[in-house]
Amino acid sequence: MAEVREKGYHHWEGQLRESGLVFWPITRTGIKLAFQRKRFKFLFALSFIPAITFAVGIYISERLEDFKFMAQGAERTLQVNPGFFKTYLSLDFIFFMILLLMALGGAGLIADDFRHKAIQLYFARPLTRLDYLLGKAGVVVFFVGLLTLVPALVLFMLKLLFSGSFKFFLDYPWLPLSIVLYSAFLMVFFTCYILLASSLSKNRNYVIALIFAVYYLSEIARGIFYVIFRSPYSTLLSIPGNLQRVAAAAFQVKPAQAVPWYLSFLVLSVFCLLTFLFLRRKLRGVEVIR
Repeated sequence: MAEVREKGYHHWEGQLRESGLVFWPITRTGIKLAFQRKRFKFLFALSFIPAITFAVGIYISERLEDFKFMAQGAERTLQVNPGFFKTYLSLDFIFFMILLLMALGGAGLIADDFRHKAIQLYFARPLTRLDYLLGKAGVVVFFVGLLTLVPALVLFMLKLLFSGSFKFFLDYPWLPLSIVLYSAFLMVFFTCYILLASSLSKNRNYVIALIFAVYYLSEIARGIFYVIFRSPYSTLLSIPGNLQRVAAAAFQVKPAQAVPWYLSFLVLSVFCLLTFLFLRRKLRGVEVIR
């Protein structure tokens, strides 16, 4: 007689092996969705105009004899030095394009999950709060890195290539490290900034408005406090101002204001720390306890 087994729930007795890159599918999906947004590809291509312009500047600086019509004064304006790379990595246009691209492709990173109540589905899988945040952060890091770290390193390599020697590297052996460290700092800051804004509302449009409003209102606040108190320390209220001073320190360039760079670094670092703690606390209520 065939054995008849009672129907019922049988516990799985296997072992669950977690992947070290469990957050990668979240990042990959976020990047894919960003490129699917209307006008995103056009704006993404537009954001590389400064990199192309600076590359042309490096070429001209090494071939001034071929550009005699612009040789007068060009030696002063086309000096490729640490300040050249500081200028590129702290351009207002670069910061604006980062905000614009992330407003289009990153505003809904967390907001959409709360709006569509999809965040519970994330934590219904073997996923922790840290994995979730790393996955979302990877989207911002990807785009910020493509606009800062990659072009800056390419510009450095072009300088060596066009000069035909390693003299520039021997003169500034620390410059590649400065490029990497400051670009990494930008990645961390903008990641915290975008994810915080995305977590404060379920409405993508409100998040977009918040991303631009806080950034530029901080500069307006700096101007108001400077008019009232006439203190250079009012610049600590400005997000772009703080980023500029950290850049000046990273590339050993004299800053525009006589304010210690480490104060700006401290302000932005505290902001990033508080953002991380806030996001962990906000996600605690929806994380599945195992």
